[in-house]
Amino acid sequence: MGILPAGRDAAEAFYRVIDAAYERRSIAVTTHIPDGFDTIMPKILATATIDRLLHHAHLVITKGASHRLAEALAGKGVTPLT
Repeated sequence: MGILPAGRDAAEAFYRVIDAAYERRSIAVTTHIPDGFDTIMPKILATATIDRLLHHAHLVITKGASHRLAEALAGKGVTPLT
């Protein structure tokens, strides 16, 4: 799952992975999605997925500048486009 909308099949597959792990296994999910999963998948699947993810969750919310962008602008790694 990325920041672009997922097709119905991909969204359902993601839900099924989360549902299969729910209350059985640990699962870690990271995201840069600022407005919620319902922006990339159907709302009903997003709601069910988030419900299971958050039920026993420990949330770690981070903020700050992009490390990749800072390295690029400092000349480390990829040269930024001009």
